[in-house]
Formats: sequence, structure tokens, C-alpha cells
Amino acid sequence: MFTFSKIKDNPQILEFIRQTERALAKLQFTEHGLRHANLVADRARTIANEIGLSKAEQELAAIAGFCHDIGNFIGRTQHHYWGAILFQQVFCRENPKDVSLVMQAIANHDKGLEMKLASPISAIVVLADKSDVHRSRVLEGKIEKIKEDIHDRVNYAATFSKLKIDKQRKKITLTLRIDANFTPVMEYFEIFTDRMAYCRDSAQYLGYNFGLVINKFKLL
Repeated sequence: MFTFSKIKDNPQILEFIRQTERALAKLQFTEHGLRHANLVADRARTIANEIGLSKAEQELAAIAGFCHDIGNFIGRTQHHYWGAILFQQVFCRENPKDVSLVMQAIANHDKGLEMKLASPISAIVVLADKSDVHRSRVLEGKIEKIKEDIHDRVNYAATFSKLKIDKQRKKITLTLRIDANFTPVMEYFEIFTDRMAYCRDSAQYLGYNFGLVINKFKLL
């Protein structure tokens, strides 16, 4: 069986993640290393379990979540495509269908006009990835430096982030707590509106509605 335990200990995948973390740190991006990879994998597995996918599908969701950003060290703009290709190169001897589903989820996690969601695994990875908004994603630095970049400001101001699946109401809700004394909540929407729209599309693909709650205010 193609398992997450096999993937998370693979030396090539781990090195791709390390190189991605270094490359994006040079570009002054938010954290895309092992913390993010593990969190997205865990959330992806949780979502897959909560909505009733099989154990095998839960494994694939966790695998895709862990590997979704591995292509960033080659190039940021097309990193989702690079990542899918790299994944196939490493695991070309595994079950072709499983590898294809993971490749598709990696390629789908960044929205493009030329791609549409075509599997639950892809939709789950979008939700797991885009919901990771938190202070821990901001690389170490002085407050004055953090305030210079809107992505750093918004992530640093997010002191709480939780994704909840309500099976009875068929709703997936992202709840955030944002320190409005550090940055206005409106800045969140300046950079995350497209991502939240993609989360809405992904939830709908799974047969759920998407909700967004910030500082106890229901926005979606």
C-alpha cells in the first residue's frame, strides 16, 4: 500500500522540502517547510476522514498535502507543476492510479484557469493548504521588518486558525482570530480573497458549503 509513512521519511522528498524552505526564505516568503507540510498533511487526512473517504483515500490526501509545495525550489510561478513532476519521478514505480491522483492534487492546489477540480483529493488539499494562516508561518525577524510585507503582517496577526467540518450541516468552516491592533482585518481580504473563493469551490466540489469566521464575525 502507498502510505504516508513511506513518503514522509523519503530522503528525496525531505530534501525537496528543505530546499524549498531555503529558496522561499531568500524570496522573503512565508514558511513553506516541514511545519507547513506536516500541518497540511494532517488537515488533509482529517478532512478526508471526516467526510467519509476510505482509508486509502485518506492516505493519498495526507501524501498530497505533505508534498504539495515540493516544487518551489525550482520555480515559484509554476511550482505546482514542478512539484507534480518531481513526485512522479520519485514514485514512478508505485501504483499508477495513486501516483496520478497525488500528482493531480499537487498540480491543482494553486488555481489556474486551465485546470478544474477533478477528485476529492485535490479539493481536500486546497482546503488544507489555504487554511494555514498563522503567526508561525512568519520567519523570524524584527517587528519593523515584518510590518513591511502584507503577507507577513496578515500571517503574524493571525493568532488562531482552525478548520472545522460539520457533517450534519454539510459545512466546512475556517475560524481565524486576527489581531486588528497589528494589521486591519481588511488586509486579510486583500491577499486571501482568491484563496477563499478557491476554498469555497473546493468545499462545494465535496458537497459542502464553506464558511469563514474572523474575530467571531461570520463572513461566509
